[in-house]
Amino acid sequence: MTTQATLPDVAEKLPSRSPFAFWTVTAAIALALAASGTPSPLYVDYQARWHFSAATLTVVYALYAGGVVITLLFAGGLSDRIGRRPVLIGSVLGLLGSLVVFMVADSTFWLCVARLVQGLATGVFTGAASAALTDLHPRRDSRIAALVNSTSTSLGIAAGAVVSGALAQWAPLPLVTPYLLLAVVGAVLLLVIAVKIPETVVEPAPIRLSTVLRPQRIGVPRQMRGTFLIGCLGVLAAWSVGGLYLALGGSLAKELLHIDNHLVAGIVILSVQGVGGLSQLAFTGLSGRRASTFGCVALIAGMATVAGSVFLTSAVLFLVGAAVTGTGFGLAFMGGTRLVTQAAPAHQRGQVLASFFVVAYLAISVPVIGAGAVSTHIGLSATFYVFAAVMAVVALITLISTQLSER
Repeated sequence: MTTQATLPDVAEKLPSRSPFAFWTVTAAIALALAASGTPSPLYVDYQARWHFSAATLTVVYALYAGGVVITLLFAGGLSDRIGRRPVLIGSVLGLLGSLVVFMVADSTFWLCVARLVQGLATGVFTGAASAALTDLHPRRDSRIAALVNSTSTSLGIAAGAVVSGALAQWAPLPLVTPYLLLAVVGAVLLLVIAVKIPETVVEPAPIRLSTVLRPQRIGVPRQMRGTFLIGCLGVLAAWSVGGLYLALGGSLAKELLHIDNHLVAGIVILSVQGVGGLSQLAFTGLSGRRASTFGCVALIAGMATVAGSVFLTSAVLFLVGAAVTGTGFGLAFMGGTRLVTQAAPAHQRGQVLASFFVVAYLAISVPVIGAGAVSTHIGLSATFYVFAAVMAVVALITLISTQLSER
């Protein structure tokens, strides 16, 4: 005769949660997102070597987001089924494989392959790592785990872009050295994860094709669709602007400001992504609506400042505007995420957040592809003015909608 497991029985099966395991996974998240930001300062060199247009460049960039969306749709809950450790190990191996492809790429085709593989691996990794952070936090504090996750994501992208820009400017083999450094660090983290990180899923299912590839159900409950729409408008404005800098930051610095320096391209991305991460830390006490409101105001002010810097050809004003935009990026994203998370029913939260992040990754890619296509006809300067105006309108609509929803 069998008996149902009691809560103490289940608790005994759970691994002890240590700060070492928690911060190891945090470091792995930062590394994975650093890898996604590493190519950004190098795109100018790829363009010069293989002579492709800004439109092609944005497609190369967007393949990463496309890979993430695919994994959100088909493997979003994979680590819940087969366990955190195998998913973390497998996805880090995928990331290392993408870095190898970057290092040996000799054409635009292989650059596209590297970005797609990177996106697929990152999408699987971030889902498992986000869940592992909550599992491994010494107090299982989901709020702190979420803050560490979002901050390490933004700062990881920024660090990857800055280090890549510095290595490309002064180190030998600029299209190889940044990826080689990442691969070495990634290999060390892979070993630590395999040996030291405990499994936190109590009874993982066997690894079979049917358990690995299972479409993720997405959808939004009727009672929260208004809030979901406001959150999506905020993430649309924030991530579209963030995507523009990640894809075209180096081109903007070179063509609009006449600065041909890889490190400057990395600093431009740092001004947006790095400041975005720090702003979430600095204003973590804000409610979702207040963070969204302040973020939208900062996005509008930042894009207006950057547009003015392009008109005046002022590098200093450009960086100031990018920093203000980064503040808006961080707060609008944090505010939208909190609004959606708090409004979602507990039993449908994973489904709602999967839907939210599908919108986010489409926002970081589709508008940028449009900007790249338009730039081939009207030029980068005019495209930037149009893009800034459209995103300012989206941020204004989000701002008004957020204020009206409070009444």
